Amino acid sequence: MNTASFNSQIGRDQFMELLVTQLRNQDPLEPVNQQDFLGQLAQFSSLEGIERLNLNFAESLKFQQLSQGGALVGSRVEYTTAEGELRTGRVDSARILNGELRFQIGDDTVGLGDLTGVVRDM
Repeated sequence: MNTASFNSQIGRDQFMELLVTQLRNQDPLEPVNQQDFLGQLAQFSSLEGIERLNLNFAESLKFQQLSQGGALVGSRVEYTTAEGELRTGRVDSARILNGELRFQIGDDTVGLGDLTGVVRDM
């Protein structure tokens, strides 16, 4: 289960607990105002919709990064290693690791921020 759905589930569970507790403990002579109740449900529904949009946006962004990274597969690039050494190599693959676009270049795995240029083959 990813973090977004975990947080969403906690929010949903807490909201339902609060709602049930509120209804259980309301004064029978002065029940919860129907407009307030509907307003709370509408706010909760809006929050769920926003969470779904955020999740869809994150998935779309991941796909976009992978598509852009895939365009570099087979290209010669210049990059900086973790040790700070400047190297040139051909991109073997691109993938998303821990939410970050990573390239496999020979024995090195580098992030997009480590690329310093694309080298044109003559």
